[in-house]
Amino acid sequence: MWNFLTEHWRDGVEILILAALAYHGYLFFRATRGARILTGLLVLLLSLALLSLLLELSVISSLLQRFSVFLAIALVIIFQPELRRVLAELGSSRIFSFNRPDPEVLDVLMEAMQQLSSRRCGALFALKRGIDLKPYAESGVELDAVISNELVTTIFHPKTSLHDGGAIIDQGRISSAGCVFPVSQREIQDRAIGLRHRAGMGISEETDAIALVVSEETGALSLCFQGRLEHDLEPAKLRQRINEILTEGAGAGLESATEGSHELGASA
Repeated sequence: MWNFLTEHWRDGVEILILAALAYHGYLFFRATRGARILTGLLVLLLSLALLSLLLELSVISSLLQRFSVFLAIALVIIFQPELRRVLAELGSSRIFSFNRPDPEVLDVLMEAMQQLSSRRCGALFALKRGIDLKPYAESGVELDAVISNELVTTIFHPKTSLHDGGAIIDQGRISSAGCVFPVSQREIQDRAIGLRHRAGMGISEETDAIALVVSEETGALSLCFQGRLEHDLEPAKLRQRINEILTEGAGAGLESATEGSHELGASA
């Protein structure tokens, strides 16, 4: 037994690594648009492979072998947004991220969001972390202003021209407002989730930013991180989640997302 372990321990390590990669890959891709495409493709290929093996269909078997060369390219095309997100997260871990909003800035932001919530004024914020948000900032109006309660409530007042877009917060300042964020294509069955929430999910899919949303219909406060939406959070819980993400990094987004919140997007 000892000889077997000493000779084949590397095989066991490889199996564990592959199993972990497969499991985390499943968790990551299961809620994406390409998940159903990938499932249908795998079912079709496995069915044809089994059929060709049982009936000894040499032509189909040969075609499947040749098709496997193009399958990798097809998967890259199908899952291009998800692969971009993975690579972005690898390069934006806590080790490489130095952008930490000041606690006083977060206090001001929380106060402004509660005021907007009480007035039923919709709002969308993106807290910059490691990845540059300049491409999205250029789609809006540059402000470079110190964040304040009055400024935030003015920007998102329904009568202003900037209230429909998102605001980017960088180094305790509102760098731009009225920005256009990418809209998430994740499948969400909750019809109450509108474009503002999807835009928050979208910016958190494309970057490592933390998106904060105030619902115009209900005044509910929400947080988006790593493409997941934590909906209808209490102000204290929202501030706690922001602190967890900023201090613990990306792992906090998965471990604490379901505690006391309604999480969407991960299993829809």
